[in-house]
Amino acid sequence: MLRSLQKSIFLLFSTLIICCGIYPLALWVIGQTFFPFQANGSILLDANNKPVGSLLIAQAFTKDEYFQPRPSAANYRAEASASSSLAPSNYVLRNRVANSLGSIVKYQHTGKLVGHDIETWFQQDKFQGQAHIVSIWATQHPELAKAWLNENPAHATFAKNWAKSHTLSADNAVSFFQSYSFALPGKFPQMVKANMQAVNTGTIIQALFFDMWRQDHPTIELEAVPADMVMTSASGLDPHISLQNAMYQLDRVAAKWAMVLKRDQKILQQEILQLLTAKASAPLAGLAGEKIINVLEVNLELQKRYGILPQVVAPAHANKRNL
Repeated sequence: MLRSLQKSIFLLFSTLIICCGIYPLALWVIGQTFFPFQANGSILLDANNKPVGSLLIAQAFTKDEYFQPRPSAANYRAEASASSSLAPSNYVLRNRVANSLGSIVKYQHTGKLVGHDIETWFQQDKFQGQAHIVSIWATQHPELAKAWLNENPAHATFAKNWAKSHTLSADNAVSFFQSYSFALPGKFPQMVKANMQAVNTGTIIQALFFDMWRQDHPTIELEAVPADMVMTSASGLDPHISLQNAMYQLDRVAAKWAMVLKRDQKILQQEILQLLTAKASAPLAGLAGEKIINVLEVNLELQKRYGILPQVVAPAHANKRNL
């Protein structure tokens, strides 16, 4: 009995020393010696040698001078990695994709953005004094109207004050939009510099009403958009986009840098194209999949080459850069 107990204790401590001491130590030494960059989280540094994020986790670049990542159901929060799990039949998914497309999609033959035409269509009184587009949108999709009400406390406050002055139910989003549309046809409520304003142009109109515009113009041919521009990854944190996606964004990125730097857009576009080509690579050393680029890596290279514009930067640990 005592001999069996001694063997068990010896085996226990041997296992603890090997599995909890020697093995992790060996991995740490190998990692720090041969793969220090990867072993320490693949952290990238900015021009001031400060950490700005990991190559392994996507961040939310939002400004026109930078390439933008795939949409994220986790809002780019590493601790909340998840997909949306929305079914193809769910209109919320269709609406999210349409919102992404509204300000970027182009006509197939001319390459012209459709955004201006969406705004023109939105502004017209096509229903001749009857319910305006905003009212129809809210009536057909009450879940979207409610989501607008809940996405910002200022929206809820504005709707509540509107309900008081128009004798409406304070928590009925559809009634609010119907009343608002009747009072201000061709307008949509939008926060502009901390004030709610009635707008009829801008990305909010292009995004929210692209789907209705598309259904009203079903025969118009539009350019195909790379799927990863509008579809989230399974984790919501994919740091890469396809090279095709980057090429689709190239005109916007080059145009913004050209305007800021006062340089020829075509020359800048060629420089950025060369950067994309140099940074693009396919998985498994080119043996599988299409070419992809790391968004953070390319955007940091743009900063190093052309400078850093005035901006408000979120903490690196938040996995979000409001650039």
